Amino acid sequence: MKSTPSTPLRLTEGSIIGGILSFAIPIFLGQVLQLFYNMADAWVIGNFASNDAFAAVSSGGNLTFLIVGFFSGIAAGGGVVIARYCGAKDSENLKAAIHTDFLFGLIASVIATTLGLILIPRLLRIMNTPEEVLPYSLEYFRIYFGGVSTVILYNICMSMMQALGNSRSPLHYLMISSAVNIALDLLFVAVFHWGVSGAAIATVISQGLSVTLCLIRMLRNPDPTTRLDFRALKWNSVLMKQIIRQGLPSGIQNAVISLGNIAIQTNINSFGAYVMSGQGAHAKIEGFAFLPITSISTTLPTFVSQNLGAGQISRARKGALYGTVFSVISAALVGVATYIWAPQLLSIFVSTPESLAYGTTHSRIVCHFYALLALSHCCAGTLRGCGKSTVPMATMLAFWCVVRTIYVTVILKFIHEFGMISWAYPLTWSLSSIVLLVYLLRLDWKKAVSRL
Repeated sequence: MKSTPSTPLRLTEGSIIGGILSFAIPIFLGQVLQLFYNMADAWVIGNFASNDAFAAVSSGGNLTFLIVGFFSGIAAGGGVVIARYCGAKDSENLKAAIHTDFLFGLIASVIATTLGLILIPRLLRIMNTPEEVLPYSLEYFRIYFGGVSTVILYNICMSMMQALGNSRSPLHYLMISSAVNIALDLLFVAVFHWGVSGAAIATVISQGLSVTLCLIRMLRNPDPTTRLDFRALKWNSVLMKQIIRQGLPSGIQNAVISLGNIAIQTNINSFGAYVMSGQGAHAKIEGFAFLPITSISTTLPTFVSQNLGAGQISRARKGALYGTVFSVISAALVGVATYIWAPQLLSIFVSTPESLAYGTTHSRIVCHFYALLALSHCCAGTLRGCGKSTVPMATMLAFWCVVRTIYVTVILKFIHEFGMISWAYPLTWSLSSIVLLVYLLRLDWKKAVSRL
């Protein structure tokens, strides 16, 4: 079935591979834009401000994801619920789920803003942020979390659109907001010399534009079933419980991964600003390496949930298999490319030889194992689509948080070298891949349908 901007793509019909790619490609392109969106801050800061300022902005991603990722994970649960009712063509519950999910987003925005402003200063100090970097970090994150509601609401709206089969509109809005973000970065930092404050203000304004465009699209939707109406916002205990039950494990998963990464970042920070900036530069280029992973793993929950909601078990299983194989192969190829061109890619963000050397060391260790990371994420996405979101949560908590933190803490007591930290990632990716794959292979898909 051919989709138009007003007709969401039904993943329950037509070619499986074609449906997955049609849905995933706009997500892929949107994530590319989102990365450019984020990289603009880093590039402008790296070229028009100090190394300490760059270290502050580039090393704080785990802090933002700790709070934003928690609520975005729950929003993903709302997407699974919406996709289920969309696949089942249950108009009444679909309309109610959309409005309940958006109401959750409004509540989450208030909570995230409050938590961010209160917790971030304390967390920065707990993370052993160097004294020369700390003022820049505080300056950036106070502005960022002052406007974090724009990020939360955009993720909510994007999740709802994707659950309905519309992965193209978020792409269009990101194209616009990314251009605005880059222009404002250059204006505020390079021309006005506002430093990290300028980068933070540019991010908030451009994210605000994204969510505004999403809301206009949803409020003007010609389909009354999926049209957002502020007057229809009301507390629905049954659907709110469904959204939280589906999304809370994903939210907790995002949070615990961030906590694990914060623990790792704390150890990285102890090596000084050059290591911080080198690893931060790697994090920027790694975002591109993850694109084949995240675009497919983001597609799979919607694809699987829509098809299980429609009772098409075989189609759901085939889609999960095709998507996983594609993602794993793509990630492996990107890993090879990253190994070859790591110094050149890192030099986009850092110019000091010390930072470049540390970033290259880290990149050339972890890039060999991107295929395992792809396998973990795709297995997790499939399980979420089956309503088994607690399994990825428990697995990530065990390996990406507990095991990773224990490994780094212990190994640095015996071998105090930055390269030892890098090996924490392949180790835990391997363990999570094994557990999730075994569980998925043993999953009873018929019972999964009954649980939805």
